[in-house]
Amino acid sequence: MKLVESILSKNPCYTAGRKITVKGLMLHSVGCPQPSAQVFVRNWNKASYDRACVHAFIDGSDGTVYQCLPWNHRGWHCGASGNNTHIGVEMCEPACIKYTGGATFTCSDLTPARAVARTTYQAAVELFAMLCQKFDLDPLGDGVIVSHKEGCKRGIASNHGDPEHLWSQLGMPYTMDTFRAAVKAAMGGGAAAPGGVSGTRIMGAAVATADQMRTYLKAKNPQVAQSVLDMVPFYLSEGAAEGVRGDVAFAQSCLETGNFGFAGSAVTLEQNNFCGMGVTANGLKGNSFSTAQLGIRAQVQHLKAYASTEPLKNECIDPRFKYVARGCAEVVEWLGQKENPQGKGWATGAGYGEKINAILKAILATDGGAAPAPDAVPFRVRVTATDLNIRTGSGTDTAKTGKFTGAGVFTITEVKSGPGSVKGWGRLKSGAGWISLDYAQKI
Repeated sequence: MKLVESILSKNPCYTAGRKITVKGLMLHSVGCPQPSAQVFVRNWNKASYDRACVHAFIDGSDGTVYQCLPWNHRGWHCGASGNNTHIGVEMCEPACIKYTGGATFTCSDLTPARAVARTTYQAAVELFAMLCQKFDLDPLGDGVIVSHKEGCKRGIASNHGDPEHLWSQLGMPYTMDTFRAAVKAAMGGGAAAPGGVSGTRIMGAAVATADQMRTYLKAKNPQVAQSVLDMVPFYLSEGAAEGVRGDVAFAQSCLETGNFGFAGSAVTLEQNNFCGMGVTANGLKGNSFSTAQLGIRAQVQHLKAYASTEPLKNECIDPRFKYVARGCAEVVEWLGQKENPQGKGWATGAGYGEKINAILKAILATDGGAAPAPDAVPFRVRVTATDLNIRTGSGTDTAKTGKFTGAGVFTITEVKSGPGSVKGWGRLKSGAGWISLDYAQKI
């Protein structure tokens, strides 16, 4: 998480100098199509802006947190008594939405809109985990972490619908329950599952970043293949597509493959099967998939079969999906048959889920490390997907050209960071546009 101190020293709320005893945290979204946190910081840092003041804004492009008030300073963020007890944090919203009345909006391009919502959600998880630790707060405690909408229902905030209105209308798998659970997981503890079930929820947004996963893996297996490091973002993108925690899937793969060293594993790297799928008895080779992305997609779909009864978003490519008793393992701990209340689960070995949880906890405790140095250009990449979009600029906030790369080898002449890609965006030598390097392997 990148935290930038941008105190609104001219805002009347700051100059009033009132302090609070922090008892909770309130999550907001800004309610207008503006992804840039710096726009709000500039506009609100004026003596004449006496309408509102929050503790932080989260940028929609890269998730940077701009702290606008000292954390124990009384803010003007919820219009009621919650200002006296709760820190208020605003998530910025996509530029491609248009409000039509109240909390209702239309969206001209779901892909970049969801990318912004995903970026701010994940940054908010990290921020709230840090604040809970700082102020000794239990994220699962009653009234500790609430949305503006929930604050209204509790009588401590004005009548707003954020941020749930944003997630639901964009078709995102997020709720305040998944958010609180993710914060708990980010603090190093298991997230509470629905219905009072104790454990680490499989459905929800990933908490670990791609950098944390890569750093963990390189520490455990210094000889790990570059192709494995390149495919790590697929866990996050494929997980988000189905509402499955991609970091849970990655932790499971680390367990099943011996941190991708494949020593003693029934599968090989070339099979693109990173979870032992189809290895139902000793001596069986297991399933194979044509690309790493498809192998990870099948794994994510299989996890969803265990954790949820919701239909798949993508076409089913999991050859064993039909054999799962849907929803029999809502939490990681129940993936082991010996621990599953119904005697069902992914694996027969004792403590299977706890082993995955131990890896996940270690990943979350990992420092993602410094950002990698920019790639020297030009360089060539191999694309295996047939439907990789070409965009007019370096980000999912730019328009699609309507064309795809197709599978093949391409030359990249420029690299830029931008929303919707962990590894950055590459300009095609042909001049056709930009592609996400998350889906391309450097050669």
